[in-house]
Amino acid sequence: MDGFGDILRRHRKTGKLSLRAMADRVAYDFGYLGQIERGDRPVTGAVVAAYDGALDAGGALVQAYQQERTGDVDVRRRTVIQAMGALAAAPAVSPLIALEALRHGLGAAVDVDHDEWEHIVAGYGLGYYQQPTDALMDKLGTDLTILQHQIAADTGARRPHLLRAAGCLSVIVALGLVASGQTLMSRRWWLTAQQAADESGDPDVRVLVRAWDVVNGCYDGRPPAEVVALSDQVLPLLHGQATSASCGLLAGRAQALSLAGLHAEAMATVRQLSDLAEQLPGAVVGDVESLWGWPEHRLRHTESWVYTHAGRLADAEAAQERALELYPLSQVRLRAQVQLHQAACLVRGGHIPDGLRLAADLLDDLPVEQQNALLRSVARQVADVVPTAERRRPVYGELVERVTA
Repeated sequence: MDGFGDILRRHRKTGKLSLRAMADRVAYDFGYLGQIERGDRPVTGAVVAAYDGALDAGGALVQAYQQERTGDVDVRRRTVIQAMGALAAAPAVSPLIALEALRHGLGAAVDVDHDEWEHIVAGYGLGYYQQPTDALMDKLGTDLTILQHQIAADTGARRPHLLRAAGCLSVIVALGLVASGQTLMSRRWWLTAQQAADESGDPDVRVLVRAWDVVNGCYDGRPPAEVVALSDQVLPLLHGQATSASCGLLAGRAQALSLAGLHAEAMATVRQLSDLAEQLPGAVVGDVESLWGWPEHRLRHTESWVYTHAGRLADAEAAQERALELYPLSQVRLRAQVQLHQAACLVRGGHIPDGLRLAADLLDDLPVEQQNALLRSVARQVADVVPTAERRRPVYGELVERVTA
């Protein structure tokens, strides 16, 4: 919690300004100012200066903020350096963790305000699609050990920032466990991600961790009705805002509805998703390589899934062609998922041997390090739509063997 937000609130009320009136005067979002005043977000010098000007405080607010900030920075610098020094010196700590702890301590000594964890979270968002899961999880273990010690040591205004990072990195761990087939362990990490996000007070991160839980519920063997119910619980948190997290939630909900056989509702959700995606900021749509962005190919991927399950083959084909056109070549696994949707469409359209061969060939051609439980789950859906009378074909048995291997 940031105590200076309460100071801003009290000065605003003394000046007889509502929060909305203040937002209009200083050209900041109403909700953002509310989060700052409640202490859910850290106060910035720019916001303090805007309040000071709007309230004709003559620089008094700015001066008070600078005095408090100087003290906070000194305390935090000492806290981080001490925590990182103790971790680096611990006898049971691996050399890599010790070295990284020293680096964080050195960074705090040089510039305690450097936004280290935001850059780390962004890096994992890029690495998730480009690095093998095992390598990514090894790095996460090191960073989460460091982050755990920093959260324990820092009880000040930076704590929500650290908790946001913990929520996002816990999502990466849970995704990696799902991809490795460790679904029971992943459930524990989804809960940890939610706890960190809730304690951070950041509304977007709260939605984000639950959105990815919904998406992965479509792959990890949970009953579709359970995943739909989870998405129902999260919908009230959206508040109609277009973010990567809100679009991710609707995408996961649409997929879960398809698995539950609720095709009309799934297609309605896709239309809602399409409308919301049009409102996304350009930076979010343009972030095509990261887990944290929401580019157009994710919308087309969702359409491909929903229309394939609904038997809307022409619509599915159009979505698949557009998705494969847009997907970066580096995102091999996701491109393969869309191609497996194409295989399912062939089966549904009566071209059963062709669909089964396409699915089997995709798995054979994909490097071993790119094959994971999520991909096999989509391949299993191809086998599931084969009519019972057609399952005597050798190519069906070959596909099932590859999926279960």
